[in-house]
Amino acid sequence: MAKGTHDHKDDPRNAVVFININGELVPRAEAMVSVFDSGFMLGDGVWEGLRVHQGRIAFLDQHMDRLFEGAKAIDMDIGIDRATLEQRLYDTLDAMDDTEGVHIRLMVTRGIRSTPYQDPRVIISPATIVIVPEYKEPLPEIIERGIRLFTVHVRRGDPAVQDPKLNSHSKLNCITACIQATKAGADEALMLDPQGFVATCNSTHFFIVRGGEVWTSSGDYCLGGITRGTVIDLCQQADIPVFEKNFSLTDVYGADEAFVTGTFAGLVPVTEIDGRSLTAARGPMVERLQQLYTARLAADTAARSRP
Repeated sequence: MAKGTHDHKDDPRNAVVFININGELVPRAEAMVSVFDSGFMLGDGVWEGLRVHQGRIAFLDQHMDRLFEGAKAIDMDIGIDRATLEQRLYDTLDAMDDTEGVHIRLMVTRGIRSTPYQDPRVIISPATIVIVPEYKEPLPEIIERGIRLFTVHVRRGDPAVQDPKLNSHSKLNCITACIQATKAGADEALMLDPQGFVATCNSTHFFIVRGGEVWTSSGDYCLGGITRGTVIDLCQQADIPVFEKNFSLTDVYGADEAFVTGTFAGLVPVTEIDGRSLTAARGPMVERLQQLYTARLAADTAARSRP
C-alpha cells in the first residue's frame, strides 16, 4: 500500500478493471507493453494523474494543457488530438461499474524502439497511450491528521539538466528523495532548490502559513501543479494573502501551519517537519482551504460536459 498522501484502502474491484492501451480495453491481468517501449526502457514520456468526481474528470482542461505542452517540449507526437484522447478516457470509465472515487493515471510514451538506444530516430511505432483507472480514494484520517516531512539531500534540478517543470516518466530523483524520507521515518520528502530554498515535495507541492499569509515556493523548480495553482487562485478570490516566493527552512520551522497539495488527495496538512512539531492536526487555514477546494472541485465537475 502507498504511504503519505497516497495512502488508501485496497479495493478488490481494482483486480478486474480494464486498462486502455492504445484505444483497446484489456483486463488488468493481461495489460502489458513491449520491453522495447520508450517508457519502460528510458522513462521517455509524459503523464497525468486525474481525479474523477461526480462522473466527470476534474480540471481536465488544465491537465490536457500540461500533457500536450510537455509532449511538445520533448518533441513527442502524441498521435491523437485532445478530443480523441478525452473520448478514450471516458470510454475507459464507461467500462467500470462505478466511477466515483476513481483515480486515473494517463501515460504517454514516445513508442516502441527498434533497439535499446536513446535516440528517438529509432522509434518504429506511434506513441504508446495507456490509461489506468483505479478505485482509490485518500484516507479521511490523512486529510485530518496530516503527514510528516523530512528534508532530504536530493535537490530539485537545474532546468538545464532536467527541467522539473516536465511531468516526465523519469522520476528517479523523486524516488531517491522518497526513499531517504522513508528511511528517516517520515511520510514524504521535502526538497530544496539548488540555492537551498524550499522547492516542493517528492510527489506533492508544499505550502506554509505564517501570520495569516499563505506562502509557496517561487515555482522555478517545481512542476506546474494543477492543485497548487487552484489553491493560489482560491486564496486570491477569498482575499487570503498568498505569495510565491523564496523562503528557507527557518521560515518553515517557524510556520503556524503547513500543507501539501496534489490531485489525488487535494489539500493535506503537514504536522511535523524534520522532527519539529507544527500543529497537532490540521489548522484553521488548512481546514478553510480544504472547504474552498472541495467547493471548487464540485463546481468544476458540475459545469463540465463529457463526450
